[in-house]
Amino acid sequence: MAEYEPVLLKRINNPDSTSLAGYLADGGYEGLKKALAMAPADVANYVKDSGLRGRGGAGFPCGLKWTFLPKDHPGPIYLCVNADESEPGTFNNRILMEKDPHQLIEGIAIACHAIRSQNAYVYIRYEYGGSYRAMKKAIEECYAQGILGGNVLGTGAKLDIVLHRGAGAYICGEETGLIESLEGKRAWPRIKPPFPAIEGLFRKPTIVNNVETLCCVTQILKLGSEWFKSIGVPPDPNNPRDAGSYGPKLYGISGHVNTPCCVELPMGVTARELIEKYGGGVWKGRKVKAVIPGGVSMGFLTADELDTPLDFNGPGKRGCLGLGTAAVVVIDDQTRIVDVLYNLARFFSHESCGQCTPCREGTSWMTRILERMRTGRGRKEDLDLLLEVAGSIGIIPGTTICGLSDGAAWPIKNAVNKFRAEFESYIESGESSVTSAQELMQLSH
Repeated sequence: MAEYEPVLLKRINNPDSTSLAGYLADGGYEGLKKALAMAPADVANYVKDSGLRGRGGAGFPCGLKWTFLPKDHPGPIYLCVNADESEPGTFNNRILMEKDPHQLIEGIAIACHAIRSQNAYVYIRYEYGGSYRAMKKAIEECYAQGILGGNVLGTGAKLDIVLHRGAGAYICGEETGLIESLEGKRAWPRIKPPFPAIEGLFRKPTIVNNVETLCCVTQILKLGSEWFKSIGVPPDPNNPRDAGSYGPKLYGISGHVNTPCCVELPMGVTARELIEKYGGGVWKGRKVKAVIPGGVSMGFLTADELDTPLDFNGPGKRGCLGLGTAAVVVIDDQTRIVDVLYNLARFFSHESCGQCTPCREGTSWMTRILERMRTGRGRKEDLDLLLEVAGSIGIIPGTTICGLSDGAAWPIKNAVNKFRAEFESYIESGESSVTSAQELMQLSH
């Protein structure tokens, strides 16, 4: 089988990959010209027919999402681009913005035409200084050349793009939390319905799309919906709810590997292939204990589950929450799962917005229980207590507004179920994995 040729990352090593001149020389904005010659509804249907599913974590069909906007709405209609990328282990969007910003801008322009929007907001995390500067320069180039502004490519269409820098809050990755932050308020997710497509930014119809999703839109208009659908994994005929996992995907590989990297491959590559072929294998000659398949909220694959295909269905069949952002984090066999889980629990407890009591209190209690385990004071009944707390918070049991608590609870449930023997052995030993006096002092408080 021939090696896959990258499309989304094709230009990133070009010396002029960030400039408008370089992008135009490589056929840039031809997809936008094609879209502008089509009716907005036809563009939406074209993307819908491609089978593109959102790359931000949920995997919802992109074109279908666009059709949820109210018909014949007088406007304004807004597009919000989620460039917050705050899921630990994830760095796909940063590369696209830093190395090929015009690909994203073209995708934004195509999407805005499809949804009849004249205003797009790119919500970008503050820590992404390089991404912000690259995007800012590219947007300025587009205004100067008439690709943005009041007469897009001479068609009379209008489009303005505004960059908005967030303050580094994980909760802003949730679409309504992002919208609240854009409006200058505390990023508390909204109760739904109404969904953003009906009442979003400034209480107007709004579509929220991820950076990688919009870059895929650029390639779909350039290369065709059939091309996109020829890549990846078709729907499972035995699962009527499966919409397929089509197209290329960016996979981040980090953790205990020799070569951390971001690679573009067809959907459905296995975790084993990513680690061995692209990540250079596990570092220090060690073996895999666990793999996080798509950002820390997804849970864990064990060493026996490395041949799981990383598409929208594969991780779920192994007890994970889903594919997520396809940020693969490798954990070696010398690392305690209790330490990994403590780090994850502490992160989610810190990042909970505090609006929903089950999330605010549940994430804190899970962290405290794991703290006690790490200092050698754990009890076997703590494992069942962790499962009870984790099973009582989140959208899935219907106790919270957003999915942060699901993301916090899932790795707890997943790890305790898959590595219970290791937890029990650790508790029985009375061993402490706290290695420094400074950390012990922090835990005691």
